[in-house]
Amino acid sequence: MPADLIDGRAIAKKVRADAAERAKKLIALGIKPGLAVVLVGEDPASVVYTTAKGKAAEEAGMYSINIRLPADISQPDLLARVDALNADPAIHGILVQMPLPKQIDADTVIRRIDPAKDVDGFHPVNVGKMLIGERDGFIPCTPAAIQVLLKEAGVKTPGKNCVVIGRSNIVGKPMATLLMQDNENANCTVTVCHRHTLDLKAHTLSADILIVAAGRPRIVTGDMVKPGAVVIDVGTNRVNDPSSKRGTRLTGDVDFDSVRQVASKITPVPGGVGPMTIAMLMSNTVRAVEMTLR
Repeated sequence: MPADLIDGRAIAKKVRADAAERAKKLIALGIKPGLAVVLVGEDPASVVYTTAKGKAAEEAGMYSINIRLPADISQPDLLARVDALNADPAIHGILVQMPLPKQIDADTVIRRIDPAKDVDGFHPVNVGKMLIGERDGFIPCTPAAIQVLLKEAGVKTPGKNCVVIGRSNIVGKPMATLLMQDNENANCTVTVCHRHTLDLKAHTLSADILIVAAGRPRIVTGDMVKPGAVVIDVGTNRVNDPSSKRGTRLTGDVDFDSVRQVASKITPVPGGVGPMTIAMLMSNTVRAVEMTLR
């Protein structure tokens, strides 16, 4: 039997509806959640992402601003814009879209964002809180999204072997951290694989839950997956496809057709993790306001 699809679009709709309802309650108290999305340059994919994030915020009833800055902006000038947003009481969440141009040090920019407005969850303060299991910080949106997907799909995680392919600060490392925490949606035994891992297949075949965030199309094939495993495909890769209108198509890091014949549950690309990432950003932005009221 082919694996059941984990419908990220449907689950994201529920998360966004919940965020909108929470925003509505805050607006009734006189506080409208505000999200600022900063884009440096005109990278086509980043333009699409930032536009979608702003639109999602507006649909949730929030205040949203998209700040477009030239690709040749200096680092001091960008930091000054971040400082202004930190000081703006109408802005509760700040997101600086990555990647940034080569003259900008991304770590410096991330550290400049007020941790209380860091709805991306990348500031070292929030990363540290996540690592020790504190609940009063922000969790990066994609790993948080994956936890919600697993929960909504009815996947019981305690005691499961989980393999994460990829060790980025955005997905791999925080994902491993979250899944080893002591709570009902975690308590996994976690293995992190990367480009220096020897015999990747031996590791993936041990996984009850396999999360693939390698940034390489179809790196995982059906023969690498344990029968009945749950597979979460984080990858978004554009590959050539002469049969499509545009000549390209989106594919994940997993060879979907072969893996679906082996797994019990799988996320599609597109329509899996992607919509959920934006939904969790909306949830984090509302939470930024909620935390100020405690």
